[in-house]
Amino acid sequence: MARATRIKSHEDLEAYQLVFLLAMRVFELPKAFPREETYSLTDQIRRASRSVCANIAEGWQKRLYSAAFVSKLSDAETGATETQVWAQFAVACKYLPIDAGDEIRRGYDHVIGKLVKMMTHPEEWALPSGEH
Repeated sequence: MARATRIKSHEDLEAYQLVFLLAMRVFELPKAFPREETYSLTDQIRRASRSVCANIAEGWQKRLYSAAFVSKLSDAETGATETQVWAQFAVACKYLPIDAGDEIRRGYDHVIGKLVKMMTHPEEWALPSGEH
């Protein structure tokens, strides 16, 4: 419980901080996409990136129950991977430069690694039953 005692909110989690910055980057990148992608690729990549933040926040609130905590972090991991896929499509369609796609992929790979560590050891993050 040493880590979690220093963290007062989901916003204090390094994984959340990193993914929030990535989501803001993902928000900016599609501004150059063609208009016909507004309600498809642009919308999908932005929604996926934001869902990672939301699921980490929800997981943090559910840490009284390890299974619920891990489930929400698993959802965050899924959103991160989905964001990577949409970025891959954007690069393949030549809407994003290869280096921007690589930046997104590497960033989310880093976050996924942090999420996996948290999911592997939920007891380090979970609240004791009397602490909620």
